[in-house]
Amino acid sequence: MTVLKIVLIGDGGVGKTAIRERYLGKGFKAQYLLTIGADFAMRDDVVNATSIRYQIWDLAGQQRFDAVREVYYKGCVGALLVYDVTRPDSYFNTPKWINELWTNNGRGRVPIIVVANKIDMRELSDDTVSPEQGRIFTNRLTKLTQPEGFDCHYVETSAKTGVNIQAAFTLLGENIMKFVDKQRKTSRTTSRLRSTAQRSVPGQRQY
Repeated sequence: MTVLKIVLIGDGGVGKTAIRERYLGKGFKAQYLLTIGADFAMRDDVVNATSIRYQIWDLAGQQRFDAVREVYYKGCVGALLVYDVTRPDSYFNTPKWINELWTNNGRGRVPIIVVANKIDMRELSDDTVSPEQGRIFTNRLTKLTQPEGFDCHYVETSAKTGVNIQAAFTLLGENIMKFVDKQRKTSRTTSRLRSTAQRSVPGQRQY
């Protein structure tokens, strides 16, 4: 079984914990306790006929946890980047979360699924983030990640109704598998080139 460490990131109160709980089959609650630092869960799933185990780290979004969060990014291979469509500020803060993820995970640019959450509340608010805004942002993000061998995707979800929760995790898993596969191929190519270089320069040490 392939184990994948993933993180749920985004501002506090955007619904990360609700999304995680819904994915774990625990249903929806109107109120959740504030996540302190990070919360952890696991779930087995199947992506492209491959059995995987998600290690899911739900990271607190409040600013006072900035320093604490850094350690939890280490080794993660992908993220659900969540914002609340009824809170434009949480959408405009997404670049900060991307930078934090890619700076601290130890792998650089890793797959991201952009998750526009709480779409069930969109009609109840006068100031919302439109689907077009989310797609434009995701397309720009994809231009940065395509050289790494994967696209980013935009998904609209409702943790309350369960809409697209499974789809978000499945898309993330598919992109992570592409990312990991390319990394393995690159690593094998690099190893062959080093081996060739060592044979062509007798007596020279390779560092």
